Amino acid sequence: MIKAHRRGKHKIFIGMSPGVGKTYKMLEEGHRLRSEGIDVVIGFLETHNRAETIAKAIGLEVIPRQQIIWESVTLTEMDTDAILKRQPQLALVDELAHTNVPNAEREKRYQDVEILLEAGIDVYSTVNIQHIESLNDTVAKITGVIVRERIPDRILEAADEVIVVDVTPETLQERLRDGKIYAPEKIDQSLNNFFQRRHLIALRELALREIADNIEDNLGDQEQGNSNVEAICNIHERVLVCVSTYPNSLQLLRRGARIAGYMHAQLYVLFANDPDRFLTKEESLHIETCERLCKEFEGTFIRVHGSNPLKAIVDTAKEYGITQIVMGESQKSRWQILLKGSLTQRILRSLKNVDIHIISTSKVGSDGI
Repeated sequence: MIKAHRRGKHKIFIGMSPGVGKTYKMLEEGHRLRSEGIDVVIGFLETHNRAETIAKAIGLEVIPRQQIIWESVTLTEMDTDAILKRQPQLALVDELAHTNVPNAEREKRYQDVEILLEAGIDVYSTVNIQHIESLNDTVAKITGVIVRERIPDRILEAADEVIVVDVTPETLQERLRDGKIYAPEKIDQSLNNFFQRRHLIALRELALREIADNIEDNLGDQEQGNSNVEAICNIHERVLVCVSTYPNSLQLLRRGARIAGYMHAQLYVLFANDPDRFLTKEESLHIETCERLCKEFEGTFIRVHGSNPLKAIVDTAKEYGITQIVMGESQKSRWQILLKGSLTQRILRSLKNVDIHIISTSKVGSDGI
């Protein structure tokens, strides 16, 4: 009986920098699965002479490296053909962004991993956040280091699971000082360059944010693929401020921007333009001022044409994944209509996992904004 072909599953362990424990965690998972009866091999392991990593690899089968001659020098790479011949259930492959030696069959290690996945072999691999292609410029601005070895974003996006191996910057610096990451002669140089605390804080935030985006994108894809699946959550906070032609909209917008700032959230500003109502020149200028202020706060201004404000709010909130809605309570505000009686409940029923902030006129003006 011919067995149906199955693409292997890819699990990536990602971290903010070398030394966070990605390889150790991958080996730990390998041992756990081996104890459960899974056929596990080490396809490629780079220990960097770290004692804890070397010790953790003991007990796992290692596929010998391929020897490649380049300019009369013998170098080693992962032996992809040997792994294919061995046909394990799971291969552990370190340093996904590695560039193979010039005489290798493929240029990059992630390409070797793709071959294994196509053959139906599951792969666990490791990579640092600075090796993601689209983040290269950002990492260079943070650290001053241009990373040469990179992987396409599609590799991370296509992964079946991405695990952030996270430690605090202080813990990482302590590991470095203890000689658990690099040789003693490289410690001071590393602490004064790449491993500066401010660099590590920024890289850590970058890693966590990237994976949050990745998770949220996957949830979005799942929701689109199944009309019966509701969005489980929004990883990031997103604040929507509902403005109108009423003068207090500018103060409301500033309050909403402050809320977004507290939450480290993205800011959106919505104006629902009733096509049956002609705006005066003064009102038009007021809305333009709202839009200009929104851009100053690096927000997104959304103008919706329609006579149903409730629908405008609900549709916008769903489209942009809004988690917080900021509205004014002034009776002269068009949005106030939505806050009477059961209409407020209709908003809450229509928008799961969304909080509504009702800002009174007195509060809008009471703190000087």
